[in-house]
Amino acid sequence: MLALRNMTIRAEEVIARCRRLATFSEDRPGLRRTFLSAPMRACHAEISGWLKAAGAEVRVDAAGNLRGVYAGATSDGPRLLVGSHLDTVPNAGAYDGVLGVVLGVALVEALEGRRLPFGIEVIGFSEEEGVRFGTPFIGSRALVGRVDEELLNRRDANGISVRAAMEQFELNPGEIRRAGLRDDALGYLEFHIEQGPVLDALRKPLGVVEAIAGQTRMVFTFFGHTNHAGTTPMDLRRDALVGAAEWIVSVERIAHDVGELVATTGHIEARPGAVNVIAGLARVTLDLRHRSDGIRDEAVAAIVASAKEIAKRRDLSLEYQTTLDQKAVAMDALLAGEIEAAIRSAGCEPHRMTSGAGHDAMILAEKIPAGMVFLRTPGGISHDPAETVEVADVAKALECGMYLLEQLAGSREIQKRIRRA
Repeated sequence: MLALRNMTIRAEEVIARCRRLATFSEDRPGLRRTFLSAPMRACHAEISGWLKAAGAEVRVDAAGNLRGVYAGATSDGPRLLVGSHLDTVPNAGAYDGVLGVVLGVALVEALEGRRLPFGIEVIGFSEEEGVRFGTPFIGSRALVGRVDEELLNRRDANGISVRAAMEQFELNPGEIRRAGLRDDALGYLEFHIEQGPVLDALRKPLGVVEAIAGQTRMVFTFFGHTNHAGTTPMDLRRDALVGAAEWIVSVERIAHDVGELVATTGHIEARPGAVNVIAGLARVTLDLRHRSDGIRDEAVAAIVASAKEIAKRRDLSLEYQTTLDQKAVAMDALLAGEIEAAIRSAGCEPHRMTSGAGHDAMILAEKIPAGMVFLRTPGGISHDPAETVEVADVAKALECGMYLLEQLAGSREIQKRIRRA
């Protein structure tokens, strides 16, 4: 059995390392670390030092992903990928993404030189949040061959393209293909804070992610008639904002009526936007998520129908468009089962759940088996400096990870995958 001693001490070090990496930021005070920004270089250097000390070979690929390979029993054998992302949102917390990378390093260190039937490749993805270039998953997309010319030509707020950002970071965009997954990849494992309140409410430290929810993003625009607020009787108004408000309430009602569906109308714009003028236009965004694409599609249809009915009844015009239609992604059943067993071995009762947020695991799942372990997020707070984790939960995650490595090393199915690799 792999050594499980001193997990609390290791967990305290994991948290300290996350706090250390949070000092590498584009903002002071606060944490913001975007794709291939200067602080990312310092982040790479820090993590590289830990990985090299643990016996891993480290490189940065053409997409800016940090990759440390701890070889298995045979140097050219298959490998299990363990990682998450190193970039952050503005005004971020210290654990989103980074915790999964640091836990990967800690698992390699906890092996204390032992070699498994497979190697472990710890990956710190360069970009997942989509902050700098308005598109997410640049790092993991490189591994599955989805960094194309359109993406390379995207520009940030300063007019710098993705291609130019890579070159400024002393990377070669022409070598992007070399960042792709090799045939010897057994699977991908990602530890991540839940970023929500479910595990905290259940008082459970760890969860098994069964699927990552599909997502629809839309924009609805209601057109009415602008007029004077003081001289237009209520029964003669065509108020676009009131129509939009009624629709927003209907979206909430529809979401409440469908199990596990979440719907958010996060941004509203009213024109002309004066206190004494009836709004002639109201534009509202919709974010809709569910683990079942069929249920999500049905909810979209119901929400569109509601908007049309409200617009007709109020003598308004309506336009709507879909800006994102992201399919749900199931995690690998074998890995999910092994994760659940490992959580039980660590003395915890696992909770199977759907991730409402997107993660690099959903990208890697296009090519290789992928699994995720969620850690409890106290208070459900994330994407905020108040984001935190408990030492005991991190210790349990490490213990779970060690049991999981042992299980996979002895798994007949994994042995079959190793022979195929």
